[in-house]
Amino acid sequence: MYEVIAEAFKILNKESSELYLGREIAETDIVDPLDFYRDYVSKNIPVVIRGACATWEASAKWNASYFRQTIPDKKITVAVTPNGFADGITKNDKGIEYFVTPCEVEMTMTEFLDSLDTKQENYITYIQRQNSNLTEDFKELICDVDTEIHFASEAFNKSPDAVNFWMGDERAVTSMHKDPYENIYCVIDGYKNFILIPPTDLPYVPYRRYPQAEFRQNGNKWDIVPINNSSNLKCAHTCQTERDECDGCAGLPWICIDPLAPDYTNFPEFKQANQFRVRLNKGDCLYLPSLWFHHVRQSHGCIAVNYWYDMEFDIKYCYFKMLEKLCRKY
Repeated sequence: MYEVIAEAFKILNKESSELYLGREIAETDIVDPLDFYRDYVSKNIPVVIRGACATWEASAKWNASYFRQTIPDKKITVAVTPNGFADGITKNDKGIEYFVTPCEVEMTMTEFLDSLDTKQENYITYIQRQNSNLTEDFKELICDVDTEIHFASEAFNKSPDAVNFWMGDERAVTSMHKDPYENIYCVIDGYKNFILIPPTDLPYVPYRRYPQAEFRQNGNKWDIVPINNSSNLKCAHTCQTERDECDGCAGLPWICIDPLAPDYTNFPEFKQANQFRVRLNKGDCLYLPSLWFHHVRQSHGCIAVNYWYDMEFDIKYCYFKMLEKLCRKY
C-alpha cells in the first residue's frame, strides 16, 4: 500500500511540473481582471506583476525619513527576537526545539527606526502584526496606498479580509509556511526574496510537531518560555494534519526544514520538491496563491504591504486535505 501511495506522489510531482508549473514564476506588467483570473487564479499559480504599485504615493514617500517626520511618536507593536525567527523553530539551551513566537514590544516609531539604524546583536525588530495592522494601527498611512487591489478584488469578487504593513531588519526571517488566503504582496521600498513551493509537493515538505513557547527578554538574556504546558510534549509525529486530528499529540505542526540550509540527511525527500525563487523589487507585486508554501527574507528596512483575500474552499482545497491525510498515513 505504501509503495502505491509513494508512486502516486511521484506522478503528482512529475505531472504538475510538466503540465502547469513551468520552470520559473511568470512575470507580467499589465493585469486585466479576466486575464488574471484565467491565467493564474484558476490555475493556482503565482505571478509577479512588475511595477504594479510603483505609481502609489507610498512608493514615492515611504522611507525611514518620511516616517520620522510624519509619525515619530506613534506607539506601535513590534516583534522582537534574538535570532530573527519570529513564529519559527528555535532550540533552547538544552537543545530542545520549540515553535517560538516573538516578544511583542510597544515602542514609538522613532524607537523602532533607531533599532534598525543601530542593529544590535540579539535584538532583531520587525513590524509584522497580521491583524490588518495597516488599517488598524497605521491609519495615517492608508491614503498613500490603494485600500484594495482592484484587479484582484474584481477577480476574487470580494474585498480583502486584511491589509498588513511590514517593515524590519534584514535578519528577520519568515519561516516556510502556507496560508488559507489569496495573497497580493506589494513591495514599497527595498526588496523581498521569496522561496515558493507548490501545494502539490506537500509529500516532500517535512513537518514535525513542536511544543510551543515564546521569547522573553530578561536583561541581556533571552529565555524560551514554554506555553500551554507544552514543555512535556514528547512526540515524533511528522503528519501535516491539524493538532486535533493527531491522536495523543498536543504539538503544533510546522515545517521542520530550512530551504536555505536544507538537512538532506534527515529529510532527503525535500530534494524532490519544486522550489521557485523570486525577488520582488520596489514597486513590484506578487500574487501568492492560497496554500503555496513560502519562505521570505528582505533587504534591511524593507517596507511592504500585503492584501489577504479569503480563499475559496472549493475542489482544490478538498484535494489538498486528501493529500494531507495520505501524507499522514504514508
